[in-house]
Amino acid sequence: MSLLKSVDTNPSFSPRESKALPERLIAGDPAFKTWAQDVAKDDLVHTGVWEATPGETRSIKGETFEFCHILSGVVEITPDAGEAVTYRAGDSFVMKPGFTGVWKTIETVRKIYVTVGERGPRRR
Repeated sequence: MSLLKSVDTNPSFSPRESKALPERLIAGDPAFKTWAQDVAKDDLVHTGVWEATPGETRSIKGETFEFCHILSGVVEITPDAGEAVTYRAGDSFVMKPGFTGVWKTIETVRKIYVTVGERGPRRR
C-alpha cells in the first residue's frame, strides 16, 4: 500500500448519491454525490470528492474535523452566531469539531474533502 495518494478531482467511477437528512434540510432539494477515494487510520480519516446541487442545510460537525478545497461552484457558510462567508473555486477552509451553522450551495459545488473524526460515511 502506497503512503502517497493522489485525489482524482474528476473520478470515472460512480459516486454514492444521497439527499439531505430531513431534519437538516432548510431550503431547496439538494442532491449530493460522494466519490470516496481513501480511508485510513482505522476508518477515522476519509478523503474524496463531494458535490452538491443548490439548496440549504444545517451543517453539524460533531467530533469531525473537515478540510475542504472548492474545485467549482459557490457556497455560503454561516456559523451559528456568526457572519456568512462565501467560498468559490480555489478557496480552502476548515470546519473544526463542534462547528454548527448553515451550508448554502448557491451554484453546484464540487470540493475535495479530508475528514478526521467519527468513523464511517458522513452525510451533510
